[in-house]
Amino acid sequence: MAITAQMVKELRDKTSAGMMDCKKALTEANGDMEKAMEALRQKGIASAEKKMGRIAAEGLVASVIDGNKGAMVEVNCETDFVAKNDDFKALTQNLAKAVLNENPADVDAFLASTCKECGKTIQDVIKEKIASIGEKITFRRFAYAEGNVSTYIHNGKIGVLLVTDKKDEELSKDICLHIASCAPEYLASTDIPESVREEEKRIEMGKEDLLKKPENIREKIVEGRLHKILAQKCLLEQAFVKDPNQTIAQLIEGKLNIVKFDRYVLGEGLEKRQENFAEEVAAQMKG
Repeated sequence: MAITAQMVKELRDKTSAGMMDCKKALTEANGDMEKAMEALRQKGIASAEKKMGRIAAEGLVASVIDGNKGAMVEVNCETDFVAKNDDFKALTQNLAKAVLNENPADVDAFLASTCKECGKTIQDVIKEKIASIGEKITFRRFAYAEGNVSTYIHNGKIGVLLVTDKKDEELSKDICLHIASCAPEYLASTDIPESVREEEKRIEMGKEDLLKKPENIREKIVEGRLHKILAQKCLLEQAFVKDPNQTIAQLIEGKLNIVKFDRYVLGEGLEKRQENFAEEVAAQMKG
């Protein structure tokens, strides 16, 4: 039986499942709407799609290293309660391992890739977990690295993936801890875009304590301030968290060089759920 666009739309309206999932279900059910709906519900796809409009800013940051390869992921859910669930923890760790093995081009490519263990797409694996756990789950981002890779995860909330040109486990561990604590945005000052420099300068030039000073004096003062502000954004110029008397550049001098780093903070930039405990209790009482 030919599957029409109208049939796909009808099934989508009834289940909130994705268009491709609806078309596949209808094809397998030979156009039988009821059987297609049942199939989607059995797979958990219908209920999973309905949850995708919710806010998911909790979750976990996880990493894995195998030999000279490393990966770090952020996977989001709706509540901290689910983030502590063993099934969710296992899912997050398995997704990190999958990234390590696949080295995907981007998130979309990863979600469309096939899980070697189960033969399903990563997206379908996540949908099935949504159905069993009962919350929206999203694979937000990943980092992949090769070389002398080190990692540090702080309570599943902050993650660091570091690559150096030489192996030094103790020093690399200290650098990872520093990155987690001090939140550098760039490796060196040469990595800072000109647009960032100009924006910081514009802000400093407009500060009230400088407005009455002559232009040439303002420029000199701002130049000094700008150096301090931008240095704080650069890993190599930051004061080492364990010994503020030396910078990271001084700490690693003659020992190793930092190739790159990634730092994730769980939920940064995402919309957060606004909880009102009193309203929640009242709603439950009414129920």
